[in-house]
Amino acid sequence: MTRTIALMIAVGAAVATPALAFQAQGEEQPRERSVLDRVLDRVLGPAEQPQAESAATETAPAQSGLYTVLAADFRADDRARDRYRHPAETLNFFQVQPNMTVAEYAPGGGWYTRVLAPYVAPQGRYLAVTADSARRELTDEQRARVESWPQRFPASVEEWTGVSAASVTAFESDQVPEGLAGTIDRVLIFRSIHGLRNGTIADSEIRNIRAMLADDGMVGVVQHRAPASETWERSRGTRGYLKQQDVIDLFRLNGFELVSTSEVNANPNDAANHDPGVWALPPVLTHGDQDRDRYMAIGESDRMTLLFRKAR
Repeated sequence: MTRTIALMIAVGAAVATPALAFQAQGEEQPRERSVLDRVLDRVLGPAEQPQAESAATETAPAQSGLYTVLAADFRADDRARDRYRHPAETLNFFQVQPNMTVAEYAPGGGWYTRVLAPYVAPQGRYLAVTADSARRELTDEQRARVESWPQRFPASVEEWTGVSAASVTAFESDQVPEGLAGTIDRVLIFRSIHGLRNGTIADSEIRNIRAMLADDGMVGVVQHRAPASETWERSRGTRGYLKQQDVIDLFRLNGFELVSTSEVNANPNDAANHDPGVWALPPVLTHGDQDRDRYMAIGESDRMTLLFRKAR
């Protein structure tokens, strides 16, 4: 199957296809504010931000090959989310190329995995990373499942996409396989920062990510966005939403500099004021059929899209 995908990408490179216009992550239970949270809230002033850059103005990375993957049959059930998650434009903004070593952080149910793995595995390398389980409060059953995930996930990738499990490397963030530390070109984090904040492991995880990156490596972040004027209580992550400046400061404190921002995943229809939070919106729709039409009309959440570089 890997050869078939590689052939699809090669054909796509010769025949350009029209541009195509996201799986909620597992959530941690809220905990007390961490020291880092208090620093963000009380000490840091707004950092000087680089001017926002539009993904549309960049040269797309091997676009025809990416569009071939986006049009693949194994994405039939995922494709309805493309209009909210803008995978081609987002990966273009993150400057992802098919020959890179790319790590997806907390891939969850695999929505972005089914884009990234077949896109980079034929020429580069696809990696999957999860949080350091030793720092998480888990039941024995949960811990056993989490610790077995690196062995189980590659088979899921093969089942989903046809990319050989043997070509997929999965690991916990503190257990980078020998030879990989300091070599990874991109780490991509989709809608997971609030879970790290809720679990009080955001700073340690971001430092782990920094250690695995190449010197010129970058981190791409997509995260549910709270209004800048929102209260701390409603924007600390327990509702899924974070303030953009807080995320920028979080990375800055842990050895990164902001390269650019994009509004490619913005949704002005989302006021971010739903209860119990972002999960009221699709695809989760926690209220079920109650006000379903209203939430569907809003669409998926308003999201920040940020690109960070490993600071020297």
